[in-house]
Amino acid sequence: MEVLSQYDSLWLIGLAAALMLTGVVAGLLAGLLGVGGGIVIVPVLYHLFSLLEIDPAVRMHLAVGTSLATIIPTAIISARSHYAKNSMDLDLLRSLGPFVLLGAVAGGFAGSLFKGAILSAIFATVALIVAANMAFRSEGSSLRNELPTGPGRGLIGLCIGSLSAVMGIGGGTLGVPVLSAFNFPIRRAVGTASALGIIIGIPGAIGFAFAGLDATGRPPASIGYVNLVGFALIVPLTMRMAPVGANIAHRINPGRLRLAFAIFLALTATRMFFDLLS
Repeated sequence: MEVLSQYDSLWLIGLAAALMLTGVVAGLLAGLLGVGGGIVIVPVLYHLFSLLEIDPAVRMHLAVGTSLATIIPTAIISARSHYAKNSMDLDLLRSLGPFVLLGAVAGGFAGSLFKGAILSAIFATVALIVAANMAFRSEGSSLRNELPTGPGRGLIGLCIGSLSAVMGIGGGTLGVPVLSAFNFPIRRAVGTASALGIIIGIPGAIGFAFAGLDATGRPPASIGYVNLVGFALIVPLTMRMAPVGANIAHRINPGRLRLAFAIFLALTATRMFFDLLS
């Protein structure tokens, strides 16, 4: 693997450790917040690919595509944990899921065509908006008492699916604040959004994998824009830690859960903006 051959063994061990630590944190957040871990994995992979001097034209695409692939098994484990605790709204999943799926298919295709800087800007902008909403929206406030039905609900699902696929994230980053804004209890929103990660991850990862098959500058062991080394090192730990995060979510104060989510998103978005401007 010529990309890695220029580094000594100690440096590569450190890289592997960083990827595994990413898996631990991503798994905890997947279970705790229903975010599928992508909000951690995308920026971390982007910076690791920068250290490896991967072509800037494909760095963000690889980060997003690989993140979407890791979301699938993590979201399955997280969703099962929340389902066992009766914190998932199956009726809402049946009505919202098809639109989320359609949006994810469109987002996976469109995102693979965007330039890396555009993907980074979308990621940082949406993450910062979500963080501000979660931090400053007063407790108990909502846009209305329930989700709209008909075309309104379909539009919400399309937006969640398409933006999540473009950003390489699970359903929770957008699904949790949206559901909360329509008076959904935070724990039930987290549980339901965890299942949306499955619906988003599968078509999104497939789209990025196929779109990058002929791309140049990718690291070895990549299927399109999905890097198998990153996937192999991250996924086992995310799957291990997701149930732990789900258990913690049912023991802590919902307000603190929301604030922790907002702080983490704000820090991530700020770092991405800084990199775009530097």
